[in-house]
Amino acid sequence: MARETSIQVRIDDKFGLERSLKKFKRLCESFGVIREYRKRQEYKKPSIRLKEKSASAEKRRKKTVAKYNRTSKI
Repeated sequence: MARETSIQVRIDDKFGLERSLKKFKRLCESFGVIREYRKRQEYKKPSIRLKEKSASAEKRRKKTVAKYNRTSKI
């Protein structure tokens, strides 16, 4: 069941337009709106999504190992 919420930001003289826009962008990021939008831009087959996910995990693992190897030599 999808959670339906709307993001609302009040613009008044105290905060101004620029500050309100920044607040709106932060709220969109925290609610996952941008992530969901990018995810729905194109359809990817489940097998391709799984390959990308495992490749990303492998990249993170290699990065972590390289980080620990770097610090242990000092």
